[in-house]
Amino acid sequence: MRLNKYLAKSGIASRRKSDDLIRQATTEINGQICLNPAYFVKTNDKVFYDGKRISPVDEKIIIMLNKPKNVITTMQDDCGRKTVMDLLKIKTRVTPVGRLDKNTTGLLLLTNDGKLHQYLTHPSNGVIKSYEAIIEGRLDYRSVDKIKKGIYIGYNEYGKAEIVKQDTRKGRSKVVLRLKQGKKREIRRIFFRLGKKLISLNRIGYSNLSLGNLRQGEYRYLQNKEIRLLTTLKSNVGNVRI
Repeated sequence: MRLNKYLAKSGIASRRKSDDLIRQATTEINGQICLNPAYFVKTNDKVFYDGKRISPVDEKIIIMLNKPKNVITTMQDDCGRKTVMDLLKIKTRVTPVGRLDKNTTGLLLLTNDGKLHQYLTHPSNGVIKSYEAIIEGRLDYRSVDKIKKGIYIGYNEYGKAEIVKQDTRKGRSKVVLRLKQGKKREIRRIFFRLGKKLISLNRIGYSNLSLGNLRQGEYRYLQNKEIRLLTTLKSNVGNVRI
C-alpha cells in the first residue's frame, strides 16, 4: 500500500491531502522521515504521523457532532484551547470534514474515511450546508438579491448563498441560509459587508442531514442509510419568505 493511501485509511486525511502532509515532513517510517507519498509501506514497517504511530482501519465510521461555541475545529491546539477531539470518547482516529470557526456552533462531521472526506470537501461536488443566523435588524429584498447573486466579501472573493427563510421579532431576525462554497468565514463576511451585526451562527444541516435532537457537545455515529444520503445532493427548497 502506498504511503498516501496508508495515511488516508488511517483517518489522517484524504489521499490528495495526505500527499501534501507527507511532503511537509510529518511522517516517519521506521524512525526516518519519508517525503515520498508513493513509498510502498511494507508489512513490518512502523509508520508514525506527527509523532504517533498509525495503522489503517478497515471499518469506516462517520460521526455527527453538535459543536459548542468556543471549541476549535482542529486535531490539537498548541495554545491549549479545547478542540472538537476533546469531546469525542473514541479510540478510532477521525478528522473533521471541513471546519466551523470558534464562535460558530452546530453540525460537524468527522470521519476516518479519506475518500468520503475528499468527496464532501471538494468544491466541485457542491455539497449544501445550511445555517441559522441571528442578526440585528432585517434583510431587505435588495440585500437578499445581492446574497443570491454574489456579494464581494474582500480578498478578491464573492460570497453567495440562498436565503430560505427569515423571521423577525423584536428587532432581530432569524435567517436560514444555504450555501455550497464554504469560503473562510463566508457568512460572517457577507453580513459584515451588508452592515448587519451577526449575533450568532449555527450550522443546522449538511447535505440531507440535520442535527435533530442532538444537543451541543453531544455526538453520534451515522447509520448506513444516512451515509448514503450524504452523496444525495438534490433537495427541495421552499419559497423564500422575506
